[in-house]
Amino acid sequence: MAWNEPGGNRNDNDPWGTGGRRGGNDQGPPDLDEALKKGLDKLNKLLGGKGNKSGGNGSSSGGSSGGFGAVLAIAAIVFVGYVIFQSFYTVDEQERAVVLRFGEFSRIEEPGLRFKVPLIDSVALVRVTNVRTAESSGQMLTQDENLVSVDLQVQYRVNNARDYVLNVRDSNQALAFATDSALRHEVGSSTLDGVLTEGRAELAVRIEERLQTFLREYSTGLGIVRVNVESTQPPEPVQDAFREVQRAREDEQQVKEEAERYRNKVVPEARGRAQRLTEEAAAYRQQVVERARGETARFLAVLDVYDRAPEVTRERMYIQALETVLSNTSKVMVATEGDDNIMYLPLDGLTNRAGASGQSGNNGSSGSNQTDIKALSDQVMQELQSRQDSGVRRSR
Repeated sequence: MAWNEPGGNRNDNDPWGTGGRRGGNDQGPPDLDEALKKGLDKLNKLLGGKGNKSGGNGSSSGGSSGGFGAVLAIAAIVFVGYVIFQSFYTVDEQERAVVLRFGEFSRIEEPGLRFKVPLIDSVALVRVTNVRTAESSGQMLTQDENLVSVDLQVQYRVNNARDYVLNVRDSNQALAFATDSALRHEVGSSTLDGVLTEGRAELAVRIEERLQTFLREYSTGLGIVRVNVESTQPPEPVQDAFREVQRAREDEQQVKEEAERYRNKVVPEARGRAQRLTEEAAAYRQQVVERARGETARFLAVLDVYDRAPEVTRERMYIQALETVLSNTSKVMVATEGDDNIMYLPLDGLTNRAGASGQSGNNGSSGSNQTDIKALSDQVMQELQSRQDSGVRRSR
């Protein structure tokens, strides 16, 4: 039979061994109803009520009033805790807090633990350090009425937390509209070649400046960090033709660079040669002038001597002229005394014979050259002596 089966007088099967009795020497777990009632009685006494007394209707009325007071006390504690919890908040290092009092701007709080008046102040936390990204793309007409597709990326951050919270309802949508307006304005003011090739970087700079102007005029509190033009492409049906044009322009640029390199090589060399020729001409000019001056000085000196002794000077000049002329010939004419005949000495033939005999002995040596000269002199003397002797015999 179960310990709590009805009909039992003592409940001997009670697992706690209480025999169905409460209080006394009871060693079992406490009764939850009694514990709750005691707690309510103590709280009721603290609030100025009367404790619960046993017996009759007084007991039931006292219990109901004590329970109501306890509920009020618990509600008050919960309310006070909620108010305290809502009065403090934390602002992170990456954030700024915009405090509104009754919906009107009050102040901006810096990072740290901050206090606000519950139910009166409202706080909006705004991240001002992280860089955000927005993308825009579309097809638009250029200044020369060509269609081009542009993909754009905008990096921005919050510069003014107050304007960001109060002036714009949806900052992302405002940024998208401003970006699209700036992009179409700048692309519509550029040619297709400028957008696709060398004007692409300049296009990004112009879009960034115009977009920042729009955001400042709208008082959005946003600041542009960077604008990147990721891609600019012509419409798909004509992309192949534009690629051919691009390759032709690259070839043109390559040829220009090669021509520039050739120019940088040839022009300095030509300038160097021109400078060298100029310096050589100046040196030759100086040489001729100095030589003319020297000859003039020599002529004046000879003229002075000629004025003093004309006959002697004339004979000397004649001899010098003959020496100059005969020094360049290989034939010698010798006039002997007492004879009208002129002796002819073929020095070129004698020199060739002497040279041939010298080469057979020793080629190019200084000793052989001196021997050849001596032999040639001996031959000339012998020839002169023999012709003088023959002339003397004929005279006898």
